Amino acid sequence: VTTRLQAKKLWSSPPACGRLDTNEAYIKSLGSANEVYILGKKVKDYVRHPIIAPSVNAVAETFRLAADNPELGTATSQLTNSKVNRFTHVCVSVDDVVAQSKMQRELGQRTGVCFQRCVGMDAINACWTVTYRMDAKHRTEYHLRFQEFVKYIQKYNLVTSGAMTDGKGDRGKPPAAQPEHYLRIVDRKSDGSVVLRGSKWHQTGTLNSHYMIVMPGQ
Repeated sequence: VTTRLQAKKLWSSPPACGRLDTNEAYIKSLGSANEVYILGKKVKDYVRHPIIAPSVNAVAETFRLAADNPELGTATSQLTNSKVNRFTHVCVSVDDVVAQSKMQRELGQRTGVCFQRCVGMDAINACWTVTYRMDAKHRTEYHLRFQEFVKYIQKYNLVTSGAMTDGKGDRGKPPAAQPEHYLRIVDRKSDGSVVLRGSKWHQTGTLNSHYMIVMPGQ
């Protein structure tokens, strides 16, 4: 099982893109995925593809907002006591939640589309609470390790999305009749690792994000 010390080491090296402070730097950080297929065709420069580019530009607007209006687009992290993009921030007050809503409203008015980072932001806040409760109950270190991940994405302003959509399979059958489509644990190893089977989908988030938080649906 990964310890907090191991987690610190895991998240100690900076990403190749470095810290992302501008929308231009974010777009450049995406680079080229190994294999991307759109409408059955392999695409090399997916960032500029007409189907993907609008979502990339929408995420880029979250960086522009933080620069244009730091009071709305950034927050002070309780982990590092430094300014971070609000999409990487863990809420600690009612004011934080209200500010999140105002930020999302502003971005909705700017872009008119989904700007991709909302689910990741919500997942970070949900995992923060859940891992804390898990540690309190089971004397584990999930929360301590998750803290290291959050500090990492805050430090470098990385985009985190959430994969929450299950593979649908045969829509004429109930979930129990098609278990192969649902992400689940099928084996637990003696070293603490697990074996997963199934799938999770996120339409464009996997292409315009640096990390995905995968959420089980059952």
